[in-house]
Amino acid sequence: MDKQKKIVEMFDVIAPSYDLANRVLSFGIDIGWRKEGCKRTLERIGKNQGLKVLDVACGTGDMIAHWQTQLQCSEFIGIDPSKGMLEIAQKKIQNCTFIEAQAQNLPLEDESMDIISIAYGLRNVCEYPLALKEFYRVLKKGGVLLILEFMHNPNPSFFDSLGLFYTQKVLPLLGGWISKNKQAYAYLPDSIKDFASVDELRGQLENIGFSHIFSKSYHAKISSIFVASKEK
Repeated sequence: MDKQKKIVEMFDVIAPSYDLANRVLSFGIDIGWRKEGCKRTLERIGKNQGLKVLDVACGTGDMIAHWQTQLQCSEFIGIDPSKGMLEIAQKKIQNCTFIEAQAQNLPLEDESMDIISIAYGLRNVCEYPLALKEFYRVLKKGGVLLILEFMHNPNPSFFDSLGLFYTQKVLPLLGGWISKNKQAYAYLPDSIKDFASVDELRGQLENIGFSHIFSKSYHAKISSIFVASKEK
């Protein structure tokens, strides 16, 4: 079985406990990160209605729920490869089209979306640079990409190391206990360690053609935000 298929099957298994685990493991702080992501994206695009919004690796629909509170008269699409996650999302979220698909091969037309977001899912995409190219293809000119992610930190400060201790040692234990799946939450710190740094991801976005790239890291650099534009 290939790595991507194993990751998708893992999310199928933990889908029923995923929302609870997220709230507990982040102490609810992830809600603030998502809200800021929406706010900065809409400030960049300059309007809050009549938009087409795609959330990739949408999971159980948390990010789409945030978009729907911020936008009027807009169209929403959620894409995820996990059937288990999508089943829960469809029960939670109304007025959204959900599609089972991979981020590396989006079943959407060129320049069809005003906003693309991906929240804590990019590092789970094998060959994620292909997904970044797909995001660029699908975004309209003048469109905005929002990425929220746990980034690899190659040079942690003492304060950063405290955050790393939590994600590497404490979080897998708590997540395993909540989900009854230790393997899934042991995967999390490994996925962060193997992922790009902030500077590396910024460089990849620039090479693809994204511009005006804003980035910011939160709470001992555990989480980072990127907002990038596709030139008009």
